[in-house]
Amino acid sequence: MFTAHDAQAAAPTDRSVKVQVNDDLLQFPEVQPYIDDKGIMQVPLRVLSEKLGYQVSWKKLENEIEVTLINKQQSILLVTDQQQAVVNSKRISMESSPTVYQGNTYVPLRFITETFGSPIEWNEANQIAIVDVDGKSHKPAWIAPPPAPKAAAAPVVPSVTEQIIQTANAYMGVPYVWGGTTPNGFDCSGFVRFVYQAKGIDLPRTSAEMHSEAGTRVTDLKIGDLVFFASKTVNHVGIYLGNDQFISATTSRGVAVDSLSSSYWSARYVGAKRVL
Repeated sequence: MFTAHDAQAAAPTDRSVKVQVNDDLLQFPEVQPYIDDKGIMQVPLRVLSEKLGYQVSWKKLENEIEVTLINKQQSILLVTDQQQAVVNSKRISMESSPTVYQGNTYVPLRFITETFGSPIEWNEANQIAIVDVDGKSHKPAWIAPPPAPKAAAAPVVPSVTEQIIQTANAYMGVPYVWGGTTPNGFDCSGFVRFVYQAKGIDLPRTSAEMHSEAGTRVTDLKIGDLVFFASKTVNHVGIYLGNDQFISATTSRGVAVDSLSSSYWSARYVGAKRVL
């Protein structure tokens, strides 16, 4: 059995709520059915009641509208903003009162159909309330189109800094070669220059020249900065990786990661420069 709560839970905000009587999909030319903030399905009265074979008449009261529905078996009296209806002289409570919106009277679908003696099926996939006036079960007369496929997310392109760090890490373990400038073997400045040159950034050839000529001196280290070390004069350079670590081509281990705070490197550290 359809419930208004089920409708509210199932109905997406970007899809219309529809009403079907037996196999006929109702057309509402002026205003449309909706689920209110209490989860109750509200429908424009005139279209539904006329489809169910009732004559509809309205009477304007002071601040309210009185609506009368009549067929051969019964009469129904509704008053806007009153949560009771009179059905064949008997008062019946409704789950919500009739309301007026854009000149159209809305009533709760469940009350009207249950009063008329017609069960309702809720078709969740297509967001249709199907009123089974003939007592038979009916398939939806309208099939919702499939949701539009989500656009593929644009690929995330690493920043130049991230690309440089990825490139540097790719050569981990390449052996140290004095004067080496290729992946067959690097010295420290040959390694740094090779990595940056792969991303279109040209650096001087030696660590001393990089220290004196390239970039801007910094004290607040960021990933991708060049870090320099000296034994009397600058003779080693690496690339800062963050978290106090840097990567460089060392004579003992080839391309490797070390800590700036280690006793060996901290004693030789002379500063950093930013070239990005």
